[in-house]
Amino acid sequence: MTEPQPLSRKAMAARAAADIPEGWYVNLGIGMPTMVADYVPLEREVVFHSENGILGVGPAPAKGQENPWLVNAGKQPITLRPGASICHHADSFLMIRGGHLDLCILGAFEVAMNGDLANWATSENDTAPGVGGAMDLAAGAKRIWVLMEHTTKDGRPKLVRSCGYPLTAPRVVKRVYTNLAVLDVAGEGFVVREILDGLSFESLQARTDAPLSRAPDLRTLAAH
Repeated sequence: MTEPQPLSRKAMAARAAADIPEGWYVNLGIGMPTMVADYVPLEREVVFHSENGILGVGPAPAKGQENPWLVNAGKQPITLRPGASICHHADSFLMIRGGHLDLCILGAFEVAMNGDLANWATSENDTAPGVGGAMDLAAGAKRIWVLMEHTTKDGRPKLVRSCGYPLTAPRVVKRVYTNLAVLDVAGEGFVVREILDGLSFESLQARTDAPLSRAPDLRTLAAH
């Protein structure tokens, strides 16, 4: 039996965007999480924060319409939503450290079943100079969601019993969105809230180091 095609990165970002409640202040981590801003309609009030000093980040600009003065923390071109504001870098980090962000969506190398987050270094090379702003975001935001692929390129699980990579922060992750499932951290494992349409629970478990359990209202995650 042929297994279904995993979600694309765009579909993963759209799925995470759909769960953000109205009125929340949200930071999007460097990498795939920045795509989430592209999938929140302008009629919804979600205020995206970027740690280089922006409140009100909008979707990515159309090709050829980039403004070189408007970039996010990952140096990607952005647009501004109506009512957006720009502030000093230090003030931006006061928002983070003061607990004013409702949510931060980050990428990760590993997430442990107790919510430990490892997203800044793999120790396989020395290219990462330091943990950077992810440490402040993981500690300061009211809740952390992770957006990442379910396994590495060579098939190793990224949802694990215990992180083998250096931690960014302990016990902070609440929910994980992958290209195969939506899962909640449950301490002794992960609770599967949604599973890719056509993928068996057993196949998902085989790709996951930590134990999985089914949510009572387990739903299908549509590939689109």
